[in-house]
Amino acid sequence: MPTFPVDVPKVRVIKPLERLGFRLIREGPHLAMMRDNPDGTQTSLTIPNHSDIRGSTLRTICVQASIARDEFLKAYEET
Repeated sequence: MPTFPVDVPKVRVIKPLERLGFRLIREGPHLAMMRDNPDGTQTSLTIPNHSDIRGSTLRTICVQASIARDEFLKAYEET
């Protein structure tokens, strides 16, 4: 199993999330992303707008969005 990314450029975080159905809504001190779920609900994410995202922050983002580790890593490797 691939290791979880550490200190990743912001773009390398946004692209896999977009592959998982999230879209960028707002960009300021934080990035706001939203995903429309099949059951009609929405899942929102808030990501710090830093040049690099720490691994611990990235894990927290995945937990917040209910994204499984393997699911994120697969999308991350495809970008």
